[in-house]
Amino acid sequence: MSIHRSMLGSRLLMAAASFAVLAACSESKPAAPAEPAVVAKAYDDAAWPSAAIADPTTIGFTAEGLAALDARMAKSVTDQDVAGMVYILGKGGEIAAFNAHGVQSGDPKTGTPITKDSLFRIYSMTKPITGVAMMQLYEQGKWQLDDPVTKYAPELANLKVITWKDGKPVMQGGKPVLVDPTSPPTMRQIMSHTAGFGYGLCCTDPKAANYNPVDAQFVKDGVLSSANLDEMMTKIAAIPLVYDPGTRWSYSASVDIQGYIVQKLSGQKFGDYLKANILTPLGMNDTSFFVSEANKPRFADVYHWDKDKNALVINEERPDRPGFTDPNRLESGGGGLVSSTHDYARFIQMMLNRGTLAGKTIIKPESVAMMSENHIGDLGIYSDGTAANPGRPGQKFGLDFAVYVDPAAGQNPFGKGTYYWGGAAGTWFWIDPANDLFFVGMIQSMGGARPDGMNFRVESAKLAYEALKSNASAATPAEATKQAEPAH
Repeated sequence: MSIHRSMLGSRLLMAAASFAVLAACSESKPAAPAEPAVVAKAYDDAAWPSAAIADPTTIGFTAEGLAALDARMAKSVTDQDVAGMVYILGKGGEIAAFNAHGVQSGDPKTGTPITKDSLFRIYSMTKPITGVAMMQLYEQGKWQLDDPVTKYAPELANLKVITWKDGKPVMQGGKPVLVDPTSPPTMRQIMSHTAGFGYGLCCTDPKAANYNPVDAQFVKDGVLSSANLDEMMTKIAAIPLVYDPGTRWSYSASVDIQGYIVQKLSGQKFGDYLKANILTPLGMNDTSFFVSEANKPRFADVYHWDKDKNALVINEERPDRPGFTDPNRLESGGGGLVSSTHDYARFIQMMLNRGTLAGKTIIKPESVAMMSENHIGDLGIYSDGTAANPGRPGQKFGLDFAVYVDPAAGQNPFGKGTYYWGGAAGTWFWIDPANDLFFVGMIQSMGGARPDGMNFRVESAKLAYEALKSNASAATPAEATKQAEPAH
């Protein structure tokens, strides 16, 4: 018994000693660092952006540079390049400039003044929003980049492609000679305009040198005036491809096909999906496929330069498709949305933040990176979303965005990796991750511009970067491209 008690006592003493050692170690161990406090950003407020910050020099601009930018924008209205315009310039999560000039609707000189809350047809600036919806479904494992489109749209299984000789379509009996495509278009190709689909935006005159029978068929069949996405897909499936998939970059209706695929994979009507998963989370409450009765007073008219009258005039509504005030119009993923400068700036800031805004993750950083890298290899692009052109040196195409892979090649001021697009009524934007910078410009001009009028994308970029470069504390675009991506 005494031996047992002795052993028990020894064990108790050893346990107590061990506990004391542990307690001493615990007391001497440094406390775990506190979680870093979450610093609220201006864009966490749903009202952001509503105005520029009081002193934009604190984010790397000069007052003189911003004044020169604003003066040039105002001059574009005075010169009647446009009736009115709104633009916004942001850097580092703050707003350097947010201004409006001119008229929103009515007489281009005396009509309703444009405001920062005016609504615009953004046309092809719808495409990046559709692309983000696609990437959300990609992250859910619902499709892969090199999957054939026919896996998700079997309607396209029997596509043919027209043949070309000496830069012209081969015709026989008034119809193009068709062959089977080498391979079906892929998901990557429909997101990079290399799938070969037509669009119907030009080249529809059989007597013209650039005649394209595919685009002519798009117009004849009223593809973009379809009642719904199902009808649109039935029409597209009956029209051949312009080019063999993967062989050419050709601006196309492929983003409208993306809208159909989003609808099919999500099980939601396309517009409902966008609202639930992108627009509402980002606070883009003025962005929609149609303009409500309450918002009609904010909706801008579209203008064009009438060379006979030597003046801007209001465009007539298109008779071949429902107008933007019709809630039953086609939910076009390629060009159907109406938006405000406020709303689109929130979308752009989300992309600049690599997928998040106001505590909400819309897509992952990896998805943003995929969208803004070259997916077309050595092919060249021939449009900026607003007009065709002979080619764009130093530019490639990602997933529903064009990308400046070598800005210097085209004598552009942007940081390397800047990505952008625009809309048919002249709206434009660019996102520069290297400089943590973005720009959105909203105008409504379609059908002819004033001779020698302002090149909005080129001149706005030149002035914005000059405002940065003239500040000794700000990195020049060339220097900024060498810096690491900013953390958000």
